[in-house]
Amino acid sequence: MLMRKVPGFVPASPWGLRLPQKFLFLLFLSGLVTLCFGALFLLPHSSRLKRLFLAPRTQQPGLEVVAEIAGHAPAREQEPPPNPAPAAPAPGEDDPSSRASPRRRKGGLRRTRPTGPREEATAARGNSILASRPGDEGVPFRFDFNAFRSRLRHPVLGTRADESQEPQSRVRAQREKIKEMMQFAWQSYKRYAMGKNELRPLTKDGYEGNMFGGLSGATVIDSLDTLYLMDLKEEFQKAKAWVEESFHLNVSGEASLFEVNIRYIGGLLSAFYLTGEEVFRIKAIRLGEKLLPAFNTPTGIPKGVVSFKSGSWGWATAGSSSILAEFGSLHLEFLHLTELSGNQVFAEKVRNIRKVLRKIEKPFGLYPNFLSPVSGNWVQHHVSVGGLGDSFYEYLIKSWLMSGKTDMEAKNMYYEALEAIETYLLNVSPGGLTYIAEWRGGILDHKMGHLACFSGGMIALGAEDAKEEKRAHYRELAAQITKTCHESYARSDTKLGPEAFWFNSGREAVATQLSESYYILRPEVVESYMYLWRQTHNPIYREWGWEVVLALEKYCRTEAGFSGIQDVYSSTPNHDNKQQSFFLAETLKYLYLLFSEDDLLSLEDWVFNTEAHPLPVNHSDSSGRSWGRH
Repeated sequence: MLMRKVPGFVPASPWGLRLPQKFLFLLFLSGLVTLCFGALFLLPHSSRLKRLFLAPRTQQPGLEVVAEIAGHAPAREQEPPPNPAPAAPAPGEDDPSSRASPRRRKGGLRRTRPTGPREEATAARGNSILASRPGDEGVPFRFDFNAFRSRLRHPVLGTRADESQEPQSRVRAQREKIKEMMQFAWQSYKRYAMGKNELRPLTKDGYEGNMFGGLSGATVIDSLDTLYLMDLKEEFQKAKAWVEESFHLNVSGEASLFEVNIRYIGGLLSAFYLTGEEVFRIKAIRLGEKLLPAFNTPTGIPKGVVSFKSGSWGWATAGSSSILAEFGSLHLEFLHLTELSGNQVFAEKVRNIRKVLRKIEKPFGLYPNFLSPVSGNWVQHHVSVGGLGDSFYEYLIKSWLMSGKTDMEAKNMYYEALEAIETYLLNVSPGGLTYIAEWRGGILDHKMGHLACFSGGMIALGAEDAKEEKRAHYRELAAQITKTCHESYARSDTKLGPEAFWFNSGREAVATQLSESYYILRPEVVESYMYLWRQTHNPIYREWGWEVVLALEKYCRTEAGFSGIQDVYSSTPNHDNKQQSFFLAETLKYLYLLFSEDDLLSLEDWVFNTEAHPLPVNHSDSSGRSWGRH
C-alpha cells in the first residue's frame, strides 16, 4: 500500500513489464490470433486448412457440384472424352484431351442473369453428360460389328442377279445410267469443290454456306453411302480418305442442329453400319457431343441453332421458337449414337422431346409447327405436312420400324397424328387430285409443297401396321397422294415439279407465282416412287422415275455438275448454280433403288433417315441384345 502511494513507482510484472505495457501486449496478441483464425475460415481456397480443424460435414450443392446432383462426379479440367473410342483419333484430328471439352461450356452455367429453380434443374439435366460413361460397371464398351451384321436378314447389297444372263436388260441399263449420273456429280464436285460443302457448277467452284457452323465437306459425308451401295469403290475410298485426313471438328461457328444431324451424323452413322470402319463411328460420336448443348433449355426442347464456339444455344434468342420438323427429326440418329457409344445421354435427350410432346395439348390432335423451348407452349397454330412439319411424322413411323416394332409410343403417336391429318387437312380437288393442305388456325391454304410429297411413301410404309380395316385405305391414299405429286411434274414444261403447287381458281397442281416455281434437285417425289414400287411393283412408278431421270439430264445437267433451275415452266430455264449435297444423298440414291432389286438395302433391315441415310432396324437376338451391343 505504501509503495503504491509513492509517485512514479509501478511494480514490475512477472515478465519484467509494467502493467500498461502488459495490457498493450495482450491486446496485440489477441488481435493477431483473431486475424489468423479469420483468415483461416474466411479467405478463399482455405478448404484444405479447414479440414485440419473441422470434422467432415455435408457439402451444400452449388454450381461446382451440379453434376453430382444429377448423380455424376463433377468434370475435371483434363477429363478424357465421355465416349473413349477403341481406336486412335483419325489423322488430322485434334486430340480432344489437349483442349477443353465443349461440353463444359454450358449456357446454363455461364449465364450471369438470375436463375430460377426450373433453370437450375435444366442446368443439372444438361450437365449429366459430363461424366456419363459407357460401361457403368467398369466393363469397356464394345460394339460387335460382326454380331450386328449377322442379325441382318438380307445381304447389305442384296443378292445381285447374274448380270451376264441379261446383259442388255432395260432395267439394268437404267440403273447404270443413274450410276453414271452419280459418278459425274461426284467427279465434278471432287474436281472443282473437294472439301467444300457444295459445288457451284456454273462458276466451277465450291460453296460453304452458313448452316454448318464451320464444318466442311457436306457433299462428301452425304455421298458416302450412295457411293458404297452403287459399288463405286474408288470414289468411296477417296471420300473415306478425306474424312480421315481432312474432316475436322474443331470449328466455332453457329450451326443448324437439324441439318448437321441429318446430313453429317446420319451420313457418318450409315457409313459405319455399311462398312464397319471405325473412323465413321468415332467422328459421329464426337460430332454428336458437340450438338448436346442445344438441348440445354428449360424444357429440354432443343433450339434450332447451336454455337460450336460457346457450346450454348444463347439466351439472347430465348423468345424465338423451335421448329417441329427440326427437333422432331433427331430420334433415329440419337438412338444410334447411344448404341455406338454406350452413352445414354443421346437417347435421354430425344426421349424427353417425346415426353414433352405427349403431355402438351394438341389442337384437334394436330401438331403445330412452332414450339417455345422456354415455355413448352405452341407459339402459333400453323400445321403443315410439308416444310416445318414434314419429317417429324416420318420419324414417328420410322422409329416404330427401327425399334423392331417395339416402340409403341411412336406407333400410337404416328397413327393418331395421321388420323388428325386426314380429318382436317386432306382434300380432293374438283379434278380428283388428293392433296394435303396447310392449316392455319382452322383456315386451310389449298396448296401442297414439294417437301410434302414424301408423305405418299411414308403412308405406304406405315400401311402394313395399321389397324386391319385401315390398311387397304392407307395403301390407296398413299397411291393417290403420289399420283398428285406426279401431276405437279407432268404439268410443267420441264417435267420437273415446282417448290409448291396450288388447288384454286380452276388451276390444280401448279405453282401460281414465280417464287414457287423453282426446282432445287429435291428428292421427295422419287422417294415416294421408290416406296410405292417396293410395296406394289406397279411398273408405273419406274416409268415415272425414268421421266425424272430424263428431265434431270435435259434441264439440270451442266458441263460441271447438276444444277437446280429457277422456273420449271420454262423450257429454257436459268440454273441456280448449286449442286445440293442432298442430290447425291437422296435423289440419286432413291432413283437407283427404284431400279434395283428389293433386297438392296432391304426395308426389313433398314430405315432411311430424312436425308436418305440408311440406319439398321433393331433385330434383337434370343437373349434380348440389340444390334451389336455386348
